[in-house]
Amino acid sequence: MSERATKITPADDEQHDDQIADGAAPDAATETDSVPDAESERTPVTTGAEAVVRALENAGVEYAFGVQGGAIMPVYDALYDSDITHVTMAHEQGAAHAADAYGIVSGDPGVCLATSGPGATNLVTGLADADMDSDPLVALTGQVPTEFVGNDAFQETDTTGVTTPITKDNTFSSDSDRVGTDVGEAFALAREGRPGPTLVDLPKDVTNGETDREPDAPKVPDTYEVQERADPDIVAAAAERIETAARPVMLLGGGVIKGGASEACREFAIEHDIPVITTMPGLGSFPEDHELSLEMAGMHGTGYANMAITHCDTLIGIGTRFDDRLTGGIETFAPDAELIHVDIDPAEISKNIHADYPLVGDAETVVDQLSDAIDSSPEATKWRAQCQQWKSDYSMAYDAPTDGPVQPEFVVEALDEATGDRAIVTTGVGQHQMWACQYWTFTEPRTWVSSHGLGTMGYGLPSAIGARLAADDDQEVVCIDGDGSFLMTLQGLSVAVRENLDITVAVLNNEYIGMVRQWQDAFFDGRHSASDYHWMPEFDKLAEAFGAKGFRIDDYDDVAESIDAAIAYDGPSVIDVHIDPDANVYPMVPSGGDNGQFALTEDHL
Repeated sequence: MSERATKITPADDEQHDDQIADGAAPDAATETDSVPDAESERTPVTTGAEAVVRALENAGVEYAFGVQGGAIMPVYDALYDSDITHVTMAHEQGAAHAADAYGIVSGDPGVCLATSGPGATNLVTGLADADMDSDPLVALTGQVPTEFVGNDAFQETDTTGVTTPITKDNTFSSDSDRVGTDVGEAFALAREGRPGPTLVDLPKDVTNGETDREPDAPKVPDTYEVQERADPDIVAAAAERIETAARPVMLLGGGVIKGGASEACREFAIEHDIPVITTMPGLGSFPEDHELSLEMAGMHGTGYANMAITHCDTLIGIGTRFDDRLTGGIETFAPDAELIHVDIDPAEISKNIHADYPLVGDAETVVDQLSDAIDSSPEATKWRAQCQQWKSDYSMAYDAPTDGPVQPEFVVEALDEATGDRAIVTTGVGQHQMWACQYWTFTEPRTWVSSHGLGTMGYGLPSAIGARLAADDDQEVVCIDGDGSFLMTLQGLSVAVRENLDITVAVLNNEYIGMVRQWQDAFFDGRHSASDYHWMPEFDKLAEAFGAKGFRIDDYDDVAESIDAAIAYDGPSVIDVHIDPDANVYPMVPSGGDNGQFALTEDHL
């Protein structure tokens, strides 16, 4: 974590101006703090911008990520006197990803800011990413004064119109007396129920406008309701089904982690001896070193997880939306199973896979309901033995001859071995992301930070910045990236260096858009159209140019020493790992295919 706090200062230019002030970031308020005294010492709110910042302070916000600009400038001026630490990012997309990762690791919404027009549109990818993955995030965007809205004014964009499909809620704030409440509601909505991104668009006349209205603590609108407990009759029927199951499995999705249900699910699985599978967003919800773990299912899931799903008779899906990368072909997904589906969002029930037992409610609450309703564990001894046999039959072992090019799986395992059990892994998107899923052993929730539904290349480095600021001081943060992904947002290195953030970036460099190249080899007769990236820079030297520490790995003799040195370095480091350019990700289920017919080599496709 940075030992310095970025303070907002008056700028001569409208964008990209910040200074670093000495001193550690302020501690968040706790229940033991003297809140009334603190409030009595506060300067009264006089403008809409001050109300915006006060609303963030009331929400307990410690960090905000953004880029300064003309229409958002009043809010930044109000931040000047706040204890909120602002992290000036090198690009607004990076600000959204950093805020997204902060929310994933901390459980509290991350906050990002941008000006109007291009500032707001540069947030769009990050907002869409957070929306697909149900990550809590609050975006505050500047807007032209209300009298100019609709006149194609300089740097005007219909931000609420653009972002309505990719936010949980968004608001065009039109009243200086109301703007603080708008921001507070946006914060509350981002974290309540099914989390997601929210946005408040802030016209400059509204933030400059006078007000003495003190915003309240974040509160969702009275019309917003979340069902916490599932229907008790359906719970009872689902419990009876579990008791009589011969081949049960639990499938834990990202909603288990977001709902704080990891411990409840672990206890449930262990008490009743039920094998556990996770989705990719669910990594860490159940310890992968436990004998009941079958790890990740789906397109690049383990063979044994996919076999268990294909042959189970009872599937307990918790906090998962059953997306296509998990299910493959709908008609072949868990064909013999009755589905118990637990989700806080009723819209997800039976959306993709029919739920025989629809349990709408908070994940932890519903798992507790099931626990209370079950009188006996299922008799599944033979089933567990079969699952263990599949583990042996479809091992994730790989060849790594020392006289050949470095295999990516070996590097991921070496990074895992060199870090603690609570280390946080962030990634971009592509082959490197899948190798990280497959060969890092996840044992704790909120230690896996990646782009799942949207599949956003470039997510890895800015998300490592947000994760580092949300993480405990004793947690390492490792970004496993690909050369193509890293190239998209590597300007974030300047932020990591400026803030002296202790992160380690391992670029698995095969000089390809690797997953595209793999698909081209498998399905397009090896025609490498626009996937050949042999023009990559030397990332270790580029890191040094930014002021980070650079390392390079060309063969196995370099691996252990370089990884140990990079992790030991107190600050941002980049390891340019030159891996086998022909390495592929297997197992693999072709898009829309049968999970039980996964390929272990290209010949199987």
